[in-house]
Amino acid sequence: MTQSSAASSKAKPLHIDDITVVDNSKLKKAVTAAALGNAMEWFDFGVYGFVAATLGKVFFPDASPAVQTIAALGTFSVPFLVRPLGGVFFGLMGDKFGRQKVLSLTIIIMAISTFLIGLIPSYLSIGLWAPILLLLCKLAQGFSVGGEYTGAAVFVAEYAPDRQRGFLGSWLDFGSIAGFVLGAGLVVLLQTSLTEETFLEWGWRIPFLIAGPLGILGLYLRHAAEETPAFTEQLEKMEQEDRAALQERPTVSFREIFSKYRKALLICIGMVLVTNITYYMLLTYMPTYLSSSLGYAEEHGVFIIVVVMIGMLFVQPVVGFVSDKIGRKPFLMAGSLGLLVFAIPAFHFIGSDSNVQIFLGLLILAVLLNCLTGVMASTLPALFPTRLRYSALAASFNIAIIVAGLTPTVAAWLVEQTNNLLVPAYYLMFASVIGLITALFLPETANRPLRGDTPTASNRKEAKELLQEAYDHIEQSVQDVEEAIAKAEEELEALKQKRQRLVDRHPELD
Repeated sequence: MTQSSAASSKAKPLHIDDITVVDNSKLKKAVTAAALGNAMEWFDFGVYGFVAATLGKVFFPDASPAVQTIAALGTFSVPFLVRPLGGVFFGLMGDKFGRQKVLSLTIIIMAISTFLIGLIPSYLSIGLWAPILLLLCKLAQGFSVGGEYTGAAVFVAEYAPDRQRGFLGSWLDFGSIAGFVLGAGLVVLLQTSLTEETFLEWGWRIPFLIAGPLGILGLYLRHAAEETPAFTEQLEKMEQEDRAALQERPTVSFREIFSKYRKALLICIGMVLVTNITYYMLLTYMPTYLSSSLGYAEEHGVFIIVVVMIGMLFVQPVVGFVSDKIGRKPFLMAGSLGLLVFAIPAFHFIGSDSNVQIFLGLLILAVLLNCLTGVMASTLPALFPTRLRYSALAASFNIAIIVAGLTPTVAAWLVEQTNNLLVPAYYLMFASVIGLITALFLPETANRPLRGDTPTASNRKEAKELLQEAYDHIEQSVQDVEEAIAKAEEELEALKQKRQRLVDRHPELD
């Protein structure tokens, strides 16, 4: 048997039963459970970013106000250094034992560590142990978050129908923004209802303590999602495919991931960098920028940002929905190009004394951020095959997060050193260049099966449509091949004629 005939004998035509039809009710539960974990993660980010100045006074009372702010934001940034470790650990566990088991574990760690921050005594009570305990809690959070977002993105992407992956994936970052709004809104409420002294004494602890009940709720929903038969069947099928693959070739190592999937890793890193640098600049650093650098009343700046983020909640699913129609690349390109062009004007607006202009500046950044976050959760999982998707995505994502997570600290330090209030804009412009380069190499993943997977549909009618699309695609490919063969035959005939003409011109040697 020839090599071509052997290959053709292994090829099996796609059948209607090969297309996974998702139970929509169970899909909604799964998306809700995944999004709640993101909300939990960003609830802490929202709280921490908006009380950074207060935490600086509680845990670093002997330092100057500027140093207090940088130290508090530095404590926020350090955990990003351990996120790759958490990503590797939870990624390997997720590929081996299933996504939901890992997601249940990450939300437990996240909830407990956030809750414990609210119980740490002040520096005046226990001295140096106060910032040390704060750092330990943040490190635990960083380790947990290393597997949280990527696991949730993988879970939703593998569960979602191909034609709805963008829309459903956008709800993950909807949960992120919602958690942030909840955290920030709670801080605003406490700051306006309590005196400054009371808030400094014990009021700041309340948002962190609320993480406990939220974690219990999240754990309940994730266990409920884990028990759905549709996902269990899908997981079992995936594990069977993995075992079959392992019989043919050795287990994929991280060395192989970095060598074989280098392009996908670099695309992932680039997209994460531009998205999360913008994310942390707008949602974590901006409250500090408004209060410490521009001198606005803390609650005043926070209120404007909260209003902007509420608007982002409505835009987020729209971006995901439209990306299923026109693709992911246009949004990555638009968001990156927008940052390059509008970052400086946006910060000029933010630096004005007009509430309208401040709102407009923040709105510009928020809409551009929506363009990026709206497609990230649906784009990144599609870059890697199933058997190593969680591991590869977690590793690359969290490598990029090390750099992106430093954004609040670096931005605050640069503004302090240069006295230039436009430094954050230049920072975003640098990130936008990375995004534009990434967009050039990003393969379009909208309305296509995940890499190495069979198509997924929301109902049997859609499955038949996908089967027809697959047939039409193959038929078109066959026609393209036939045209290429015909063209090659014409070129071959022309070469034969040329050869004959050359032969006919042979001189007589005798």
